[in-house]
This record gives sequence, C-alpha cells and structure tokens, in this order.
Amino acid sequence: MAGLIPFNRRNNDLARKNIGFEDFHNMLDDFFSGESLFGRSLIRDTFKIDIEETDKEYRVEAELPGVKKEEIDLGVEDDNLCISVKRSEETNADGKNYIHRERRASSMLRRIRLANAKLDSIKAKLEEGILTVSVPKDEKTGGIRKINIE
Repeated sequence: MAGLIPFNRRNNDLARKNIGFEDFHNMLDDFFSGESLFGRSLIRDTFKIDIEETDKEYRVEAELPGVKKEEIDLGVEDDNLCISVKRSEETNADGKNYIHRERRASSMLRRIRLANAKLDSIKAKLEEGILTVSVPKDEKTGGIRKINIE
C-alpha cells in the first residue's frame, strides 16, 4: 500500500511527453480540483466584508488592499448600501521596445441590505486598506402590536 501513487497528470511521466492530450488533462485536473470556470468564486471576484451589528449601528468593514479612495464609490441605492471599486492599471512608458504589454482593469460591487438603517447618516473611513462604514440604526418600530379587524 505504501508504494501506491495517486494518478495526477502533472506528476505523470506520460503527461510530460507531448502526446496531444494536454488541454484535456488540464481540463480534468481543473474540474476535479474544485475550481470551476463557470462558477462564482468570492475569493477571485470580489472583496471580503464583515458586518457587525450593535444596538445603535451597523459597522461594515471591507478589505480593499491597495485601493485608493478615488477608486471607491460608496452610495445608497434602493435602501441598500453599495460599495463599488473600479480600478484600471495602465503604464505609459514611452521609448521602450515592448514585445508584450498587459493592462488590468477590474470592477467589484457589493450590495448590503441593512434593516432599520438610517441611510442618510452614513460615515465612512479608509485606513490601511480597510474601508470602515458606520450606519446608524433607526429607532425600532417593531415589537408586538395588536391589529384591529374591521
């Protein structure tokens, strides 16, 4: 039993030979590794957020390392707190003889619905890659009420 080695194309001598099935083996390895080409991965697609609730406010912390304040759009839409980031990386170096150049552009958006929130009194601060948003709560109108039937 100790001499058994699980099959993996990347460690297989046959796979190192150019036999024409490299793309097929790559597709199988990617499929069985749990990474989906068509699925949504929160790790790759967007930024992480933490939402904390106290008696008086909601506190939203978004991890945005390397993002500048000018690249963040924070707003309210249909009673939702919207945090969006639009970044484009472009270098303009003249006089160089490039064979290959790449640019990167990305946009990310998170919408957060917060119950009983005062969306007109929001305060936000960006510090060391962490966006902290404080959203005060409205007075609760909940509780138990009796409704008369006509």
